[in-house]
Amino acid sequence: MIERRGPVELDDDVSRVDRRALWHFLSEQAYWGRWRTREIVEQQLDSAWRVSGAYEIQTGEMVGFARAVSDGHGVAYLADVYTLKRVRGQGIGLAVVDFMINRGPGSEFRWMLHTATAHEFYRQLGFVPPDGTFLERPSPLNSGSASAIEEHRSES
Repeated sequence: MIERRGPVELDDDVSRVDRRALWHFLSEQAYWGRWRTREIVEQQLDSAWRVSGAYEIQTGEMVGFARAVSDGHGVAYLADVYTLKRVRGQGIGLAVVDFMINRGPGSEFRWMLHTATAHEFYRQLGFVPPDGTFLERPSPLNSGSASAIEEHRSES
């Protein structure tokens, strides 16, 4: 599925994902998930239920990305959402997530995610704090250290 929005084309074709750019961002710029190896990131991409990439129309460069894990019927988890710093503030991040959760399969699902710094961003898309029925067993591997989160906030 392909959709044009402003200066980008949104696409859910996993074969179009720039794996090198994805690894670069996740391993060097993202405050979350730095515990992953490139092999793990590749496996997560290959097993993703759906991806959403934003590609500049003029250059074809991938400037935004999101990945989802799902049972394919009622629940999905949104992960690894990002836009390149140079295109932030143009609505591309909102477009990437909207494309993922509202366009195509999954629009009626219960969507979940974790974020340390983007609560207001996700509220624009209907995300709210979980109700009293939601429990979680956190992993010590990807909890996101306070120093990494503070580093991210100072860079933004």
